[in-house]
Amino acid sequence: MTIAEINRRYQVPDALWEQLQPLIPEEPPKPQGGRPRMDDRQALEAIFYVLFTGCQWKALPRSLGAASTVHDRFQEWQANGTLARFWQAGLATYAETQGIDWEWTAMDGALVKAPLGGKRYRS
Repeated sequence: MTIAEINRRYQVPDALWEQLQPLIPEEPPKPQGGRPRMDDRQALEAIFYVLFTGCQWKALPRSLGAASTVHDRFQEWQANGTLARFWQAGLATYAETQGIDWEWTAMDGALVKAPLGGKRYRS
């Protein structure tokens, strides 16, 4: 897969971006100046790439952005509630178009390794 194909595969469709963009807060002020901020849409596409592929942040293809910058944006959006707003908007849209049967919804789950590798304990 070429770099161009990687970039296209994880692009945020225009319709989705139109829904998510208003949920992103304004850029925090930089009284000391500094580098220009990475484009929000590019940051979101890079975050989606990491989430979809499960790769480490440092394995992010450079064509999608600097790994440290993308990770910083992910942490910023996590801390200020942006990702939660994305999730809520997605649920609302899905509920409108498909419907959600909340009776069959699970809150959480976990799998853990069996103690002693699953072998029976004998004293």
